[in-house]
Amino acid sequence: MPVLEQFLLIAMVHFLAVASPGPDFALILKQSIRYNRRIAIYTSFGIAAGIIVHVTYSLVGIGLLIASDERLFTALKYIAASYFCYIAWHCFKSKKPDSESSTFASEDPDNNALTQNEITKTETTIDNPSAKKAFFSGFLINALNVKATLFFVSLFSVVIAPETLLSIKIAYGAYLVVATAAWFCFLSYMLTQERVRYVLQRKGYILDRIMGLILLLLAIQLVLSDLN
Repeated sequence: MPVLEQFLLIAMVHFLAVASPGPDFALILKQSIRYNRRIAIYTSFGIAAGIIVHVTYSLVGIGLLIASDERLFTALKYIAASYFCYIAWHCFKSKKPDSESSTFASEDPDNNALTQNEITKTETTIDNPSAKKAFFSGFLINALNVKATLFFVSLFSVVIAPETLLSIKIAYGAYLVVATAAWFCFLSYMLTQERVRYVLQRKGYILDRIMGLILLLLAIQLVLSDLN
């Protein structure tokens, strides 16, 4: 398959994978609702850094070893399931905002979006994590995702021809990292728009708990797939 066709196929498959709801999306949604754009974007960079891990082991063949070794793959499943449960627990802790914070926008006679002062006031009442912690959270949620492991192993062993030059494979990997960062940064930007964020802050605790349930179900699915 020509290089251009390979690239277009990789780009299409990757976009479908990254745009579908999953642990990465759940974490970005949680960060956007609970914290702010800065924290969500640092989390996006962490998710992109997790892609580097998948690309690296796929290039050197370790991914095939992990996928073929039952004990290693099982260990990875349980580690991922544990971390998904940890994030889900934090999602379930999300609380409904108090009446003051949920109604101050309705007091605006023009029914406009939140002013910057109101947003800043709301954000200062939340104990935001550090940029490093946000980055690390994004990194772990992606690097420990078993489905991402299978995706990249399949991508580099099936879609990309074995005779493809290493430099081209590295270029593919770099694109996947950049495209992932761009997508989740865009998602972070959209979810933290003033009007969108106001709605999310009022009803976001519901979405937070739904995403927590999804992560919990993913963790259960990982464990049950191993037991079966």
